[in-house]
Amino acid sequence: MRCNIYSLLKWQLLYCTFSSWNLVLGQIRYTIPEELQLGAFVGNIAEDLGLDVKQLSARSFRLVPGPRKQYVDINLDTGILFVKEKIDREEICGPTLSCVLSLGGLLENPLKLYKVTVEILDVNDNAPSFPKRQFHLQISERSIPGMHFPLETAHDLDVGTNSVQKYELVPNNYFVLDVRTGEGKLPVLVLQNSLDRETDSSHNLTLIAKDGGIPARSGTVQIIIIVKDTNDNAPIFFQTEYRVSLLETAPTGTQVIILNATDSDDGLNGEISYSLSSHTSAPARKMFRVDAKTGEILVKGKLDYEESNNFELSIQAIDGGPDSMSGHCVVLVNIIDVNDNPPDVMLTSLSRTVSEDVALGSVVALFSAADKDSGRNGQVQCQISNELPFRLDSSLENFYGILVHQALDRENVSNYGITITCTDAGNPPLTSEKTVRVDVSDINDNAPLFTQSLYTAHVEENNIIGVSIFSITAFDPDIGLNAQLTYSILETQVLNVSVSTYVTVNSETGVIFAQRSFDYEKLKNFQIQVQVVDSGTPPLTSNVSVNIIILDHNDNAPVIVQPLAQFGSTAFETLSRFAEPGYLVAKISATDSDAGQNARITYLIFQATQHNLFTISPDTGQIWTIRRVANTDASKQRLVIIAKDNGKPSLSATVTIILSVVGGDTATFSSVSGSFEDPTFTPDLGLSLVIVFGGISIIFLVVLIILAVMIHRSRNITSSQHCSLRLCCCAERRHSLNGIQKASRNLQIPPNYVEVFGGDPLSQRFRYESCSTLQSTKGEIIHPNICRSYTDSNYVQNETIRKENTRAINSENCSNTLKNKVRGLFNEEYEPRSFELDVWQ
Repeated sequence: MRCNIYSLLKWQLLYCTFSSWNLVLGQIRYTIPEELQLGAFVGNIAEDLGLDVKQLSARSFRLVPGPRKQYVDINLDTGILFVKEKIDREEICGPTLSCVLSLGGLLENPLKLYKVTVEILDVNDNAPSFPKRQFHLQISERSIPGMHFPLETAHDLDVGTNSVQKYELVPNNYFVLDVRTGEGKLPVLVLQNSLDRETDSSHNLTLIAKDGGIPARSGTVQIIIIVKDTNDNAPIFFQTEYRVSLLETAPTGTQVIILNATDSDDGLNGEISYSLSSHTSAPARKMFRVDAKTGEILVKGKLDYEESNNFELSIQAIDGGPDSMSGHCVVLVNIIDVNDNPPDVMLTSLSRTVSEDVALGSVVALFSAADKDSGRNGQVQCQISNELPFRLDSSLENFYGILVHQALDRENVSNYGITITCTDAGNPPLTSEKTVRVDVSDINDNAPLFTQSLYTAHVEENNIIGVSIFSITAFDPDIGLNAQLTYSILETQVLNVSVSTYVTVNSETGVIFAQRSFDYEKLKNFQIQVQVVDSGTPPLTSNVSVNIIILDHNDNAPVIVQPLAQFGSTAFETLSRFAEPGYLVAKISATDSDAGQNARITYLIFQATQHNLFTISPDTGQIWTIRRVANTDASKQRLVIIAKDNGKPSLSATVTIILSVVGGDTATFSSVSGSFEDPTFTPDLGLSLVIVFGGISIIFLVVLIILAVMIHRSRNITSSQHCSLRLCCCAERRHSLNGIQKASRNLQIPPNYVEVFGGDPLSQRFRYESCSTLQSTKGEIIHPNICRSYTDSNYVQNETIRKENTRAINSENCSNTLKNKVRGLFNEEYEPRSFELDVWQ
């Protein structure tokens, strides 16, 4: 007990002397003795690394123990490295002289690795010991001085100077001790003086084995020498030492060597038996055996160079005599390393997820690779695929780093399987693989994209408010919030009104809804700008144009624009009884505010007084006679014309035309009319409608002005005078009006006088026809602003009026041109005719 206390105090002092460290290129080395108490101080890593103690926890400092058990640990609060488990150098390293614990010190943010080496010093805590407390040795009395007899060796679990350093033999009269040196010290008993069995049949010797520790420890064994008589020749080997090399892959039963010893004796004294002596270690006994008869040494167990690369076999040959004698030799077996261990890949640190914008050169994983084989068989090279955006960094001793070599793009590759391939330099080489999975996290580096560069949406007019009219779709290659999209319509003006009053979009689905009922006739199309924005940081946007086209519905009926109805939907026209087949009776023109087929108008006769008399062009609306007007045909023909569009359902408008069949000047009218009507001509209805409305407005204004002037002047004319026709107008109207009125004082005008317009309503030239004479009535002046001609239908009855009109025309107030035209009218015999008069501006 006192010795143990002294030894402990000695090693504490030794620890204070050798507990040192050095930091060279990221390496820290500590030296401590074995058998320290748990919690004993090893070193202060924080101070040795020059780090603030707070950084140890903040940067997640930890020890990487490697393949062995972790015997030391660190206190992150103080930075002190302390003993965690009992350290027995003999258990950890066995007979190896150098015992080192290799650790890794790992710091993160940024990642840095320090190599921490703890050297375990041997403490002389084991005394030498022999396998047995005593052993017997038979020596023939015939043995001559100088003969050697190997003795059992002592074993000490300590190493270096703490192992067995010397043997001592308690002095006696017959034997001295000789110590052979080799891999170890072998005590050999040397006969100094001849033995005499009759004097001393046995001898008791004491062998002491001492180590070199301070203080030294020792062990003893009793050697009992039995002196034998007779058999005076021992077996002899040809060599005292044999050397053999053997592959570690040698299977069980493989022959190592055949030993041969000779004995000069005859009979039983010359029969030799081979065996492993007690000097052979237990591991060697497990691996080899000796055939007792042949001396053949065979492999018994599974050899492993990595566990033990050499064996020493102590072989003895014993003869069969009554006083058996033995010979000894040593067989040194050297195990040759075979590349039978693949590299061992051990992952030290791994970042399982990296951002796609990670900086080049960032460390993704850290691993070590080692091979238990030796020499070239233990040299390891590691690599990863060149097709990956990573590379290996082997600048750290015994460690490899996987670094980001190229820019990452999660949208192309969202995760990587990095296969680490490590190969040794053996023949054949052995390979190990380990796969590391790395996920790439997303950043908002992709703007949303629409599926089309331009969208066109069609919506029918008269739609329901709030109805879905179109859907647009955008996609974002990112994920999560970076791919969460929101749709909106950019503010703009449509017909000076905010676009939000026309349409809106669902912010989540991209469905566009109508905010009002559209009218094709007011708005045919408009364009909006839709924006989509993701929810990333910062958010990214894209815009797209959407053309919204309003589709026409057949919601407008045709409108009759020609002829102008005088009484509701009824128009009046005249037809000469002498009209030829194909005579143009009238032209119906209608317009439709719709478009396309909805505005394509077809004309047809719905009702007719006589269906076989008239026909109508379905495209142009021109009414033609099919045959001549017979005397039996009614003098008034009623036609109901339908103008219908081509929509579904079809809409239509009707106009009633009352045709008065006249028997006089119609032929002339027809011929004149025909000169202005081209059956193949179809006017632009929209333009015609604008011109007609404009012309009517102008004419109506002029008529009002002229009527006002005429009313003012007519106050001086006697109420008995009845004016039926004005023959003069324009600048000469003031002087000729009284004469014309006197000439027509007794003139009777038919009540159904019809004024028919031909061609464009705004034309500067007009045509007039007289209707049939039914009875004498007062005349009605139509369009007093225009100079007209008049043809009497009853020439005989109105001869007196003719003379008065002639006198009026001869008055000085009428122009020569007008005089000549009217004289010609009244001087010629009756003949239905029509003529034109120019309008003087």
